[in-house]
Amino acid sequence: MAILSKRPDIERFLKSPDPGFRAAVIHGRDRSGVRERADRLARVVTANPDDPFDAAMLTEDEIDGGRLADELSALSMMGGRRLVRVRFSAEKIGPDRVAAEALTHHVQGLFNPDAFFLIEAGALDRSSPLRKAAEKAAACATLPCYDDEPGDVARFTRESLAADKVGLDAGALELFVARLPRERGVARQEIERLALWLGPGSGRTATAADLEDFLGVEPEASLSDAATDAFGGRLGAAQAGLRRAAAEGEGGPAAVRAMSMHLARLRRVLTLTQSGAGLAEAAKASGVFWKNEREFLRQARAWSLEQLLSLQPDVLAADLACKTAGAPDDLLAERLALTIAGRARRLGL
Repeated sequence: MAILSKRPDIERFLKSPDPGFRAAVIHGRDRSGVRERADRLARVVTANPDDPFDAAMLTEDEIDGGRLADELSALSMMGGRRLVRVRFSAEKIGPDRVAAEALTHHVQGLFNPDAFFLIEAGALDRSSPLRKAAEKAAACATLPCYDDEPGDVARFTRESLAADKVGLDAGALELFVARLPRERGVARQEIERLALWLGPGSGRTATAADLEDFLGVEPEASLSDAATDAFGGRLGAAQAGLRRAAAEGEGGPAAVRAMSMHLARLRRVLTLTQSGAGLAEAAKASGVFWKNEREFLRQARAWSLEQLLSLQPDVLAADLACKTAGAPDDLLAERLALTIAGRARRLGL
């Protein structure tokens, strides 16, 4: 059994998987991240991952009727290791069980032992037959793909820009990473767009002020500002930010998530101060952007951990309600902002 969840372990495996592994299951909500890792592994497993004589690419609709067993039993026509790749577009129970059974048989050596079985899937919960089979099998690596941490996003942003001989200073990098979408494929497109704007090969290092024209006013910025305004007791400004973001295509669940993230950051800062850190030091360690530091510290001095914890049920309830079919998402987000701002005003904010 090999569950690889730490970035260094995943990187080592993707660069040089142990020859004893016959399969890998890569799964997670970030489908671009799953695809990126699967593509990297495929290029290591076989020299020709797109050659039908060396590799087979199947979807969940193509693995019934013995097709998967046939592909795993076949030999590479060109010599070398054969790649059999299955890509799930959704978490379907039937194909999940078929793939789980084939995976179990393959790692036991019942098919071509030189074939490598690579499976890409969305988020698999613990009841998934495929996840259970993968995590149980000694010759299978399981790579869960979680949302990138800010540090990871900053790292691949720096690396991608450096390849084009451009860069960002510390303040600009923090600002840019905070604005990037969570989905890795879209994030990479934004990084490429930034590199073109900076001028590939120019050697330019942009500042936060330089990025203002590039970033403009985006939905994520509106939501972040709305969350800050709500926790600062400015209901009118919070509502305006939420409505602006909704008009730009981001409301409801994303708005609730922005307020949840702001609450979590305040909790982290207050927890660090209880451990002896200074307030400004704790804010910096928690990723508070320098332009927002003054307002954030004002809020951190007013809110207590107990008061933030008492808000958590309201945030969770709003998040659940927004995910209910037919729910008035934007109104639910505004109601949560009203609740937060009301409590903030009672704290003197």
